[in-house]
Amino acid sequence: MTHDNRWFWLSIFVTCGFLLYLLSPILTPFLLGAMLAYLADPLVDKLETYKISRTLAVVIVFFVLSLLLFLVLLFVLPIFETQFKMFLHRFPDYVDWFTSAIQPSLNKYLDVDVSVLEGDRLKTMVGTHWNEAGGIIRSIIKAISQSGLFVIGWLATMTLTPVITFYLLRDWDDFIAYIHDLLPRANEPLISQLADESDEMLGAFLRGQLMVMLALGVIYSFGLWLVGVEFALLLGMFAGFLSFVPYLGLIIGVLIAGVAVLFQTHDFVNVFLVFMVFAIAQAIEGMLLTPLLVGERIGLHPVTVIFAVLAGGQLFGFFGVLLALPIAAVLAVILRHFHDSYKESQLYRL
Repeated sequence: MTHDNRWFWLSIFVTCGFLLYLLSPILTPFLLGAMLAYLADPLVDKLETYKISRTLAVVIVFFVLSLLLFLVLLFVLPIFETQFKMFLHRFPDYVDWFTSAIQPSLNKYLDVDVSVLEGDRLKTMVGTHWNEAGGIIRSIIKAISQSGLFVIGWLATMTLTPVITFYLLRDWDDFIAYIHDLLPRANEPLISQLADESDEMLGAFLRGQLMVMLALGVIYSFGLWLVGVEFALLLGMFAGFLSFVPYLGLIIGVLIAGVAVLFQTHDFVNVFLVFMVFAIAQAIEGMLLTPLLVGERIGLHPVTVIFAVLAGGQLFGFFGVLLALPIAAVLAVILRHFHDSYKESQLYRL
């Protein structure tokens, strides 16, 4: 690549980044649509192998996903909200029990006054606002109704996203082929290789890891329900959501569910049962879920995911959060390519 070509591509990159920054407020539905199309494309491709037209396959996938979303909103979300309100209502009791249970140990072994935990302050803060915090749907409606521009933007996003997703998904293969044809022929093999590796890495996280998180949440919730833990759905799904960081969901889930069931039954046998629920779920994840849904692909490192999401949100808001993971996947692949090229270069052998 000549010196002039480098400056040309650098100017293109800077211009595109500046345009993204300027247009970020209106690009959210387009990026959401692109991400949904990316996630659903393998399902459509699978249906096409049964001699179904691309358009009909997209319609079938849209119908199934819309039905699942409707069922979640109709049945699961109200249960989740009810359990969340009940948990906040019982939270002061949990604090009282926890502080009284550990006070003798703190005084005996660490010579620490239990007042340093500020349990009363925590109870007062949560108890004062639990009604407002518990009304998730009401709070959202109240928040969006206070800003006319926000309502318009929210409605535009909700309306445009399905439409954009449908058209992008229908023509996804054509878009990929068109972009491939535009690549400079001299650099096409390298760019295609990096794009395939980026797709594999991003797909391993978005498609594979998210399905593992959802499956773990369901398993945790069902297991805790069998044990008789209150707020089983809330605690199980929360632990499943945290499982994108290895062992974080396991540790937090066992601690919270263990304290909850111990407060509820005052029986350490039930704490052991809670531990067994999480142990069995982890065994299912290691032996079945991860090999089946993620396979041998290397996804994004959990620390990379956390940093990318936080950095994207800080720079571009919600649009940046959506854009963070694709950019992180591409940058990770490019950095790995540079690392491999450096180790094969003469500079490394000096």
